[in-house]
Amino acid sequence: MFETFGFETLTPVTASLYLALAIGVAFGALAEITRFCLRRAVVGPASSDKRQAGGIWLTALATALLGTQAAVSLELITFAEHRFLAADLPILAIVLGGLAFGVGMVLTRGCASRLTVLSGTGNLRALTVILVFAVTAHATIKGVFAPLRTALGGVTVPLGEVTSLAALPGGGLLWAALLATLALTVAMRSGNSVVSFTLAGLIGLLVPLAWVGTGFILFDEFDPIALQSLSFTQPTADALFWGIASTAIKPGFGVGLFGGVIAGAALSALVAGRFVWQSFSSPSETGRYLSGGVLMGFGGALAGGCTVGAGLAGLPTLGFSAFLTLGSIIAGAKLAEHLLNESGSVFGAQPATPVLQPAE
Repeated sequence: MFETFGFETLTPVTASLYLALAIGVAFGALAEITRFCLRRAVVGPASSDKRQAGGIWLTALATALLGTQAAVSLELITFAEHRFLAADLPILAIVLGGLAFGVGMVLTRGCASRLTVLSGTGNLRALTVILVFAVTAHATIKGVFAPLRTALGGVTVPLGEVTSLAALPGGGLLWAALLATLALTVAMRSGNSVVSFTLAGLIGLLVPLAWVGTGFILFDEFDPIALQSLSFTQPTADALFWGIASTAIKPGFGVGLFGGVIAGAALSALVAGRFVWQSFSSPSETGRYLSGGVLMGFGGALAGGCTVGAGLAGLPTLGFSAFLTLGSIIAGAKLAEHLLNESGSVFGAQPATPVLQPAE
């Protein structure tokens, strides 16, 4: 399909860089405006804030579900060979990785996507965590922690041919419609404005745009690229590796997405007057954030995704592994919230009902 669009001077990899850059800018700006973050919906400091954050996230999920499965039904893309639909479910890696990521995002007061967005708004705490996250994720994917990831990933549960909801009676589009309806029903009770719902819906549409872009428009059987959408674990690690060895490798989708998100968030914050330089306030706070970054990097790489990669973009594949990953992340976040509330101080944590801070 790639050749029919007349990209004579671009390779699929380079074209995916530009595609991801555009999608990243859009996501960064929209996420900065809406404060898009699943963590706030799960362990937010106030019930009203949790409802609004949840409404934003669920609205984005609804449009991502419908758009992605519509593309599948039109045979523009297929997830038949995607890891989310693997016949052998790496249950131990997913559960442990998801729990670790969930705990980490509570310690850092933001998931990987939120912290990437905050990095573009002048938040040096978030930027520091993202750097630690990227190093740890890369070490888990290809470095010193890779043997552990491989060993844990070897513990699997066979799913046979039923690896997703699409394999159940009714097919993918029906299940996507049911899930989207449920998500929107809950979201409509969140108290968000029409503008917020609209912006959230646009965030969700970026998911199928990326799937179709990499899996259909840029598909070249002679020079294939991976089918990809919004995610932050692998792209952040890719951006780090490219920054270190740019003369040896070509930048691709991950580098474009990461850079685009930061640029989009920075542009949005600057225009709206929300760009503010911020940093750590104490050594204990620094320790907590760095620990959270390590847990998120290890957990995201081990589980194969974050709240966006396995959640917002993963659930629309309807693969059971994506649902398990997101469920494990949420369980980890709730566990961390409980432990923080019980202890009152973990790595210098705030009390159970802390004052809302910028790194959220």
